[in-house]
This record gives sequence, C-alpha cells and structure tokens, in this order.
Amino acid sequence: MAIINTRSFAKALLPGVHKWVGLEYKDYMPEYAEIFEKFKSTKAFEEEVGVTGFGYAVVKTEGGGAYYDDMEQGFVQRYTHYVMALGFKITREMFEDNQYMQLGLRKTKGLVFAMKQTKEVLFANILNRAFNDSYTYADGKELCATDHPNKSGGTWRNELTTAADLSEDSLEQACLDIGAFETDRGMLIKVLPKKLVIPPELEFDAARILKSVQQSNTANNDINALRTLSKVPGVAVNHYLTDADAWFVKTDCPDGLKYFQRREQEVTTDNDHETSNASYLISERFVPGVTDCRGLFGSPGV
Repeated sequence: MAIINTRSFAKALLPGVHKWVGLEYKDYMPEYAEIFEKFKSTKAFEEEVGVTGFGYAVVKTEGGGAYYDDMEQGFVQRYTHYVMALGFKITREMFEDNQYMQLGLRKTKGLVFAMKQTKEVLFANILNRAFNDSYTYADGKELCATDHPNKSGGTWRNELTTAADLSEDSLEQACLDIGAFETDRGMLIKVLPKKLVIPPELEFDAARILKSVQQSNTANNDINALRTLSKVPGVAVNHYLTDADAWFVKTDCPDGLKYFQRREQEVTTDNDHETSNASYLISERFVPGVTDCRGLFGSPGV
C-alpha cells in the first residue's frame, strides 16, 4: 500500500516552489446525468419485474362467454449495489513538515476528481458495451439488439437492422423504429425520441443534421424534416464514449436507463494510533443499469 511520505514530496519540505501543477484541471459537468435517471435505494439490491400485460380483446358472441386473458410476470432485472472507494495515506512527519498547506487540500480535491471520473466511465460503459453480447440484461440480450425476445413470444429490436453511421437517413429510420415499439403482447405504445447521445467526434455532424433548415449535405431544396418536426429535441455529447462511430437515441420510455444511489459520496479521515499515519478516503455506493431496453435505441456505426 502506497503511503505519501517525506520522500514522496521532498520539494514540499522546503520553501521556493512557486506552484504545484496537475491538480487544478477543469472537468465537464456530470454527463451521466443527461442519460441516466436517479433513484434512491435503501436495500442491498433492487429488483424490477416486467409484466406482460393483456392481449387484444376478442368478439363475444350473443349468449356466449367472454374470453379471459391472463397476465404473467416478465423478465427480472436486479440492481446490486457496489462500493467505489479511493484514498491515500500520509505520514505524520510529511503532514507536519509540509510547507504548502494548499497541497494537502488539493490532494483531497484530487480524490473527488478521481471519483467523478470513475463514475462517468462506469456509466458510459453501459453504452460502450451496448452491442457486446458479453454484457446482457434481464432478457438475456445486450442492451441494443435486433432480436430482443418477448416473454409471450416473438422479438423486437432497438437497433438498426443494418448498422449505419449517423446521418439524416439513419436517424430518421431510428425515429420510425422507435415509433413502432410494442408491448410484450404486441400492443403499440407511444415512445418518443428524447435525446441524441453521441461521442465528441459526431458533434458537428449532429449539428448539421438537426439544425440545418434544408436537408444537409445535399443539393436538394427539401426541408430538414427532423428539424421541422422536432423529432429529436435534445443532444447529449458524452466525452466518455469510446466508439467514435456509435450513436444512440435516448427515448422517453419509463424505466429505461437508470441508477440507484444507496449511499451518497462522502470523504472521511482517520488516524492510525500505532503509526500516526493519517488516511483520507472517498467512497460512494450506487449501481447503474437498464430495466426496459426500449429506453435506448442505437447503432454501432460502420
């Protein structure tokens, strides 16, 4: 275990250092909050259980009996909390002899910065692994797939049938596919695109596609239907997405991408009586995930 001692920061024992560099970088506002909805938790884990719902009504003949349908439990998604923690230890001698008190404060701020970065990566990895069948959800499929199974039979998709880069055509097709979402029993439901989620590499393309008055990248004088109809009202640029070609559409489907917060972030300090070393620890308990995959539509690009 690493311990910060007088050898680690020899320069901190002597006057003359004009500035300590490397602990005052700016960072982005929390980007995961643009994609995931927060819920509080008071248990070791949370479970969300799907319900199949009823099918269509049928004609009842005169004098005949009515058809009685049944409803059953669907897929179960479990959210098991994990604790993320990071800390550092410092000897009493280093604490006493340090000539730059602001350096100690920056070390604690460094823990906060590191935890924030960690959380961004963990949340973004839900999308980074959206097309990876090694990471599956309640129905046994990856987040974005062309063959999500229904509990009552059949399949549905929240991925383009043919992978495509972000373009006016591909985004229009995504909107059409989202508009065709159905329940587990094949009943049409109203789910709307809410936000285009993209890596920084696609930010300029997205602006041209969504904000041009006429169709972008063509000589046509046709209107930009996506803009005119306000089909995708928002854009979220996420700097922690690792695939420069992959893009997603977050929908307004309830119980889609979410996270449970079991314990808020806290910074604690302690002293060891035997060594007199001081320890500083930041920790947080939470879990991100997805319950209903209809909350996201995506394409890995080509």
